[in-house]
Amino acid sequence: AARVDYVIGCMAANGQSRDAMTRCACSVDTLASIMPYDQYVAAETILSMRQGVGQAASIFRNTPQYDDTIAELRRAQAEAEVRCFR
Repeated sequence: AARVDYVIGCMAANGQSRDAMTRCACSVDTLASIMPYDQYVAAETILSMRQGVGQAASIFRNTPQYDDTIAELRRAQAEAEVRCFR
């Protein structure tokens, strides 16, 4: 389900075409080859929580250990961008 959600979101951002689907599928496969699934889920959860308001969201924005998790996701996304969209 997480892979499908990723591809659907990716296609929403990159066009609803066959080419976009192929590139987005490549992208999610690249992410999966770089990051374990649990780490990906943790990073996505942190990003989602950071968008919230209040003290709970503040904890996710102000905890340095979470920055490392997000940075790893960003590196994996950059690699997927290079491999699949260029």
